[in-house]
Amino acid sequence: MPPPHVHHDRTTEHNEGSPTNPVRFLGQDYQNLLQKSLRRNELYTDELFPPNSSSIGTLNKEADLDYTNVIWKRPAVLSPGKPFFTVDGMSRFDYEQGSKLGNCWFLASIGALTSKDKETSFMTKYIINQVIPAGQTFSNNYAGIFHFRFWRFGKWIDVVIDDLLPTNDDKLIFVGSKTSNEFWPALLEKAYAKVCGSYADLDGGFMSEALMDFTGGVHMEFVLNEAPAYLWDIMDRAAKSQTLMGCASYHWETREAVSSNGIVGGVITTVGFVEQVMSEGNPVHLVRVLNPWGNTEWKGDWSDDLDICCLYPDFLDRSSGCHWKSQRNFGQWIAGTTAGGSMDNMETFWKNPQFRVRIEELSEDCTHEEGAENILVSLMQNHEKRNRSSQNNLMIGFYVFKSGKFSAEFFNDKRPVKMKSFQNLREVMGFFWLEPGEYLIVPCTEKPGETASFILSIFLKHETHFDQRFFKEPSLSYLFVI
Repeated sequence: MPPPHVHHDRTTEHNEGSPTNPVRFLGQDYQNLLQKSLRRNELYTDELFPPNSSSIGTLNKEADLDYTNVIWKRPAVLSPGKPFFTVDGMSRFDYEQGSKLGNCWFLASIGALTSKDKETSFMTKYIINQVIPAGQTFSNNYAGIFHFRFWRFGKWIDVVIDDLLPTNDDKLIFVGSKTSNEFWPALLEKAYAKVCGSYADLDGGFMSEALMDFTGGVHMEFVLNEAPAYLWDIMDRAAKSQTLMGCASYHWETREAVSSNGIVGGVITTVGFVEQVMSEGNPVHLVRVLNPWGNTEWKGDWSDDLDICCLYPDFLDRSSGCHWKSQRNFGQWIAGTTAGGSMDNMETFWKNPQFRVRIEELSEDCTHEEGAENILVSLMQNHEKRNRSSQNNLMIGFYVFKSGKFSAEFFNDKRPVKMKSFQNLREVMGFFWLEPGEYLIVPCTEKPGETASFILSIFLKHETHFDQRFFKEPSLSYLFVI
């Protein structure tokens, strides 16, 4: 039996929650609802995300929206001609941000997903087709119903929506398309709003959150003034492997102020491409970024930090013989038993769930750059509340210790070799180098006695061929070898 309050992610290709068998969000079956609407010759209306103010939610005062003037209309009414789901494919240039919602983090993620530079890539097509199932139109078998898929806290879900969209003066209130008869951006936004509880729940966020929900992949963050010297090489390899990337700027003195170099404070942008060119005999590194607003142009050095999201971080290595392998684990902190808090609470800290990991020597075929990282640890809070804005994140982090025998006394004179400082974010991650050996990873909340669920994902660097073994132990820890 697995240790209590901890279980491994043994999702296979066809298990519920896998990419090919997503969970029906709120129990709604797209095919059944579609066929029911076709038989009745009526357009579908979603009772679980109804066309009224409850689905819009409570917007901030700056939005200045008069709810009494909101009218929900279908694309056939809004479009001057025939509406289309897509026009000439999907592009990051298709959409424009609405004026009532600060969801540039979500739109920048769409931009990374639909970059024209990558549309011929197998991996990009795979991700797009996973999020946006093919074959959806306003012609064949049209019944006013659409569906989209997102990865949420360890499982893929299939989300059903109707195509009634909130308007004011015959204009879409939220995301719109630059082509008046194209509606995939507005419908995708509505599906994500439904998952998060309402449109208002999309106000403010991090690009990494949406990218992970689009891919189910691993997230890496680099703060530029702390980034490794070989960051450009990482970005170059990431771009060549069609990895999704974005960057963000810090808030200036006033929200969304524009700096002298054209960067908008607090806005998240898409990284379109990374390229090295020669200028006057010298190599120049160019990075193209796209602001979802599209109203300002670049005038100088770019961004403050960088987000990268991929299915596996193989691009981090120059050697093709190196591949990263992962293990995803679900666990809980339970008040009174496994919620031990940080190391400031040594009398209870040892009660936290603990994960043993063994790092082996790399083979000669797997090139190692001096100081390059060989382990990535991601800790995500597994929220149970639907409304995103009501999900109060706990302060979470984790410690990494040189391993020893599990006991309360083990931690008395131990100092962690690595740690991730506590932050009140949905997900925190650490990316570092560990010498070969056995280690203990302890995810925890900052304060003891806080009950919550979590997902701990561990990515390790190793050669192509490896053995993976699990050791069952009576304690709250387990060991896996890569």
